Amino acid sequence: MCEKSNSYGIGYSPAMPKSRRLPPIAAPIALLFSAAACAFAAQAQAPASDGALRAAFEASERGQTVDMAPFARDPLLGWLEYVSLRRNIDTLPNAQAQDFLKRYQGQAVGEAFRELWLAGTARRDDWPAFLAAWKPGIKDVKLRCAELDARQATGRADAQWTKDAQALWRSSGKSLPDGCDAPFNVLAAKGGLPPALRWERIDKAAEEWQPAVMRAAARGLPAEEFALANDYAAFFEAVNDRALGWPKTARSRAMASQGLARLAKSTPVAAEAALPRFAQALGFSDAERNRVLYQIALWTVASYEPDAARRLNAVPEAAYDERLHEWRAREAMTRSDWRAALAAINKMGEKQRGDSRWSYFAARLSELAGDKAAAAPLYRAAAAKSDFHGFLAADRLGLPYALCPWDPPVNAAAKAAVARDPALVRALALNRIDRTSWALREWDDALSRFDDTQRRLAVEVAQDDGWFDRAVFGLVNVGGKNYPDESRLYRLRFPLHHGDTIRREAAKNALDPAWVAAEIRAESVFNPRARSGANAMGLMQIVPGTGAGVAKRLGIPYAGANSLYDSDTNITIGSAYLRQMLDKYGQPYFAIAAYNAGPTPVARWQSQRPGMDADFWIETVTYKETREYVARVLAFSVLYDWRMSAAGKGDGDALPLSQRLRGDTRGPRKKFVCAAPTASGG
Repeated sequence: MCEKSNSYGIGYSPAMPKSRRLPPIAAPIALLFSAAACAFAAQAQAPASDGALRAAFEASERGQTVDMAPFARDPLLGWLEYVSLRRNIDTLPNAQAQDFLKRYQGQAVGEAFRELWLAGTARRDDWPAFLAAWKPGIKDVKLRCAELDARQATGRADAQWTKDAQALWRSSGKSLPDGCDAPFNVLAAKGGLPPALRWERIDKAAEEWQPAVMRAAARGLPAEEFALANDYAAFFEAVNDRALGWPKTARSRAMASQGLARLAKSTPVAAEAALPRFAQALGFSDAERNRVLYQIALWTVASYEPDAARRLNAVPEAAYDERLHEWRAREAMTRSDWRAALAAINKMGEKQRGDSRWSYFAARLSELAGDKAAAAPLYRAAAAKSDFHGFLAADRLGLPYALCPWDPPVNAAAKAAVARDPALVRALALNRIDRTSWALREWDDALSRFDDTQRRLAVEVAQDDGWFDRAVFGLVNVGGKNYPDESRLYRLRFPLHHGDTIRREAAKNALDPAWVAAEIRAESVFNPRARSGANAMGLMQIVPGTGAGVAKRLGIPYAGANSLYDSDTNITIGSAYLRQMLDKYGQPYFAIAAYNAGPTPVARWQSQRPGMDADFWIETVTYKETREYVARVLAFSVLYDWRMSAAGKGDGDALPLSQRLRGDTRGPRKKFVCAAPTASGG
């Protein structure tokens, strides 16, 4: 009998019952291996090539029949089966689905299929099959609602069912999937949605500024309460004077306050004009008034409107949080009111003031105010950090840069053991063929069993395989836990790939190669197949229109958008585009901002703050993404300069950041010292 079991726990035999045989790619019936296929499977030891796997997946998704024999011993066999079963999920026999779940129990592909199968059985109201596949702990809200449907339809709507349905009802103030309507209707019919519970969800929806959810939750309230709840919702949709006659209750005050806060986000001037009338009529508390004042100030200062300072000052200090403290400092900077900006920083909490950003600016502002004695210790504190503001502070004091690389010795046997983990093997294989979401499922599954040392080794293994972004998402902050020492794993966190191409194209365009590498790290973390929601593609995230234009101007062979997935082509076009931006804007930080935000916002920011020093200009960029992007790329440039100057072995140097800001590449270079462990941004 031809039956083999591989290390992934999959068995095959033509003598198996049909319900246990593998499904074909083309139809949901059992896979029958021929004698030749069995012989092939018995001999197969190595996984199929990436090209063969990619072709098999694509063919299966097109509905073509795929010969499974070459993949019988491949780690991705389960995912190939998954593709086949997914195509026919609505007609798949229960026995075949249960067989798949049993064979791949505990694997990411099994859980992915479970979710798919549960959704399919719910669509056709096959509740026994649904419950047979259900697994406690599933978080998908739509499936949780379907599970309530299944229990109700099979006569299990007991007291626990009511508690579970009520818990889901009160879980959020945001909209829930349409599939939740049926169990909630049953819950209401059973008397499980009394007015108090409906009001609880209405109150949460108000906090989330969700008037449609408020209206939906109000159905079933007594007539008078239903009318009031709908009037509350109408106030969120359009502030109106009917609210002046609302009952003077805590709920009415909260509704009016939240509704005005929502208005402030879109029209601060209207919210400011309306606040006194509603506050007086309903008797707002300080907290309710401050909620509105906060939003009025925030959405005024975020655009640096003329009334920003006045509206910021109208917010009581007790209502300030870190976000508003930062904006108050930035607003004063835009007006070059250095004393006001320093006062704003001094009002921040101790933790926020201790951040290298605000320590640096407190020093800079003190210096501008003529207090160099106060500036020096603040600069020194910031200079202990290996980030944008830390590097700037070190330049101000003429100090070397603080950098304490951590490159722990790798236990080869331990690394090899991690590399053999079946889930990690599958994750890497899936990533190589651009099945990213599945790869991440397998990655998370592997990491769930690893200790911290194994997790770091897994990042090493991924990097060896060309999956570089795992060093960004698998180190420092992982699963809600912080590992600050891992920020010092610079070799992992700042990979260097395509170095020869980067140096060649940088030289051709008279650019610093460290800048090009930093752009790639910030844009794609060296993933040549990266693609953004805005259709930016490849290593340097170039949109096809820009790619075509630059290629035409330079006479570069260009065969359409897919050319941007070729690493050499992408770096060639991206480097030339950086040169184009630098020629247009004159200063690297303007060019970096334009690379991220586009020309129109940059032109506006330049016209608003002409002649402003680079550090203040960057800090006062309106868009948070661009503000942080510019600082990040410049800091990354320093770190890549260090890596490229001495292969990151700890004895490199770098062009000072203050020179980079001016585009000056001719000055003396700066050394790095390790005075104490420091954390790097990125």
